[in-house]
Parts: sequence; structure tokens; C-alpha cells
Amino acid sequence: MANLFTLNMTQIPLADWINKFVNWLTQFVGFFNGITNFIGGIVNGFQAIFDILPIWLFIIIVLGITYWALHDSKHWGLMLFEILGLLLIWNQGYWRDMTQTLTLVLTSSLIIVIIGIPLGIWMAKSHTVHLIVKPILDFMQTMPAFVYLIPAVSLFGIGMVPGVIASVIFSLPPVVRMTDLGIQQVPADLVEAADSFGSTGWQKLIKVELPIAKSTLMSGVNQGMMLALSMVVIASMIGATGLGAQVYFAVGRNNAGSGFAAGIAIVILAIILDRITQAFNKSKKSSD
Repeated sequence: MANLFTLNMTQIPLADWINKFVNWLTQFVGFFNGITNFIGGIVNGFQAIFDILPIWLFIIIVLGITYWALHDSKHWGLMLFEILGLLLIWNQGYWRDMTQTLTLVLTSSLIIVIIGIPLGIWMAKSHTVHLIVKPILDFMQTMPAFVYLIPAVSLFGIGMVPGVIASVIFSLPPVVRMTDLGIQQVPADLVEAADSFGSTGWQKLIKVELPIAKSTLMSGVNQGMMLALSMVVIASMIGATGLGAQVYFAVGRNNAGSGFAAGIAIVILAIILDRITQAFNKSKKSSD
């Protein structure tokens, strides 16, 4: 009976529909070229800065940012780790690969902040938008990351730009969700107090809701940045350069040593980015 049911069941042409939709999108060449040029400009700008900076000056800047965010003596261990970690990356010959990976992560993080925070605020303010966007975010988070590479290549070619696009799609949901959550968790009595003083919606958002939701919002940014960094190896499959490409090439050559060395460099970069973003969040909370 099961075989008879399977034979008589008509298959829904879902794959054909998706292929037709992607092919239909390819006719908007000018639009996607504009996006490619815009993101490519950001990527080239970040990379040009990192290429100009001497390695010793780059390390000093990282230490300065860390000290400014956490200006107390009990975090000297983190600064020592940053020095030793970055020197190890330099020693292993992965410095430019590291800056290329950092460029991909910073570009993706910049885009998800620009898109995610306003969208999260909109979700918190509109029940209709929340109902529409929430299942889309669920889809974006649960879809395997490899799937995003296919339309990214079809619409944006190969290289860093489609890698950034795939990273943005994969890492955007936490920023949107945490912003929405932070705004919704603002105490109602504070909102009512702002209304009683005649605050406009914009004043209430800037002076009351966002400052209170800042900690939750920054946690979302931190999660989004870490997810973008987790995409570097996958993005290397479509031409994104950096440490991910070194890991990908090592797998192809069955070179465990090179793969682990590049992987350790990714771990060092991930820890530095994670601690710095957390440091900004903690410093802001302590100042409040």
C-alpha cells in the first residue's frame, strides 16, 4: 500500500519553482551590480586600511581599543593574549589572510547592524511586522548555510561580495531578534513617564528605549559577528579569501598541519573580536 501511494503521489515541482525564481532575479543585472559595487567598495576600503597599517601599529591599535573599553588592571591578561595571538598569526605567515577574514567579518557586521537594528525596532513597534518578519528569521536561521551560497553565486558571482552576502543572511537574525527583545523589555512605567512628559516617539526611542535596551542589543551584535566569522570557511568555497580559504585548501590537500594552524588563527581572531565587543557592552553598562 505504501509503494502504491508513493507511485500515485504527484511531486510538487518545488525545485523548478525556485530555479525559475532565481533565473527571474538574474534579469535585474544592474541592481545586483550596484549592490556588488557598494559592498565591494566597503570591502576594498577596509582591506586598504589594513594593508597600509604596519603590523606593529595594527597590534597597538587593537590593544588601545581593548584598554579603552576595559580600562582596569584585571584585564591585562586579555591584552597579553592579543599580543601573543597576533604575533603567532604573523609568525605563521597568515597575517594578510587574517586581515582579509577581518574585512569580511567587519563588512558583514556593519551591514547587519545597519539593517538589523532598525528592523528589530520596527518589529518591536509593529505587531504586523513582527508576525511577518519572525517566520522569515526562523527560515534564515534554520536553513543550512551552504544553501545560501547557490543564489549568492548566481546573483553576485564569486569572490568576497557573495561571501559577505551569505554571511549577512546567516548572521542577521540574532541582531534583529535581540533588538526586538531589548525594546520590548523596556519597563512600561518608564515608557509611560516619557509619554507623560510629552516626549515624541523619536525622543522616547533615542533617550529611553535604546539606552535601556543597549545591553541586549549589543549581545545581538556580538552573536551576529561570531556567526559571520563562522561563515569564513564556507564562504571560501565561492571565492572569499582569508583564513577560511587556507582551511579549505588544507582540507583539499589533506594537510592537517596547515588546516589546524589556520584554524587556530581563526580561533584567536574570534576570541579577540568576542572579548572586545563584550568589553564595550560591559563598559557601557558600568558607565550607566
